Amino acid sequence: MFSGSIPALVTPFRDGAFDEKLFRGFVDWQIDEGASALVPCGTTGESATMSIEEHNHVVKVCIEQARGRVPVIAGCGSNDTAVAIEHMKAAQKAGADAALVVLPYYNRPSQDGLLQHYRALAEHCSLPIIIYNVPGRTVTDILPETLGKLSEIKTIVGIKDASGKVERASAQRQYCGPDFCQLSGNDDMALGFMAMGGRGCISVTANVLPGLCAQFQAACLDGRWTEALALQDRLFPLHAALFSDASPGPVKYALSRTYKDFPLELRLPMTLPSEESRKAVDAALAHAGGV
Repeated sequence: MFSGSIPALVTPFRDGAFDEKLFRGFVDWQIDEGASALVPCGTTGESATMSIEEHNHVVKVCIEQARGRVPVIAGCGSNDTAVAIEHMKAAQKAGADAALVVLPYYNRPSQDGLLQHYRALAEHCSLPIIIYNVPGRTVTDILPETLGKLSEIKTIVGIKDASGKVERASAQRQYCGPDFCQLSGNDDMALGFMAMGGRGCISVTANVLPGLCAQFQAACLDGRWTEALALQDRLFPLHAALFSDASPGPVKYALSRTYKDFPLELRLPMTLPSEESRKAVDAALAHAGGV
């Protein structure tokens, strides 16, 4: 199953359009630096500002460029169950290894609504599903008891947990069992999450310093906690700085400094990070030794 450092890939835009050539090179770099899987078209990839056709194209390009070297977990979430199913079917046809499906946002479904949503996805498409819980963006929070019921479905294989509650790793372990794939969705909490049974992190920071993030995850998985803590100390200021303004503004700014010719361009309503945020990113990169 999925483990290690899994970058939630940013999507490069140039003059308003998807920069496919740069993205293909970026995918290669992530793999060369130690990424164990890739996530295109998640929140960090600005999927909310893409048309369905563009979204599916970015996923397809990522799969083509990965060429089976690492798994691709395609962002497929929507607050419309039917649209999420269509994203999953398109990702499966393109060759994705799994779908990352965020809890329906804005609608605020009940726990029963969440059960029915994910059961419908599993019924209509056989692609493995990783549930993405991020209450800070969706408002809705899937409870461990609900997740336990969904874990009984063969194709619901894991969770990206960005609940902000590190103890969820243990609670979910009780309800879902030790083989259910738990991935942290918060870089800054990944050390504690891994110690409590996590298997990896779907990471924003890995976009910028993929090698260090891969080393950190390997140390955690091997139980080399002293080494992992030292890497956490190097990376922590960057984890914080990348959310010092609305994401993915800070991470795109960081890449404009560390990755050749990376365009500092976002789609509205996202805007470029503030000067204060840029200074925080600059300081954090220097601290980590990334510049």
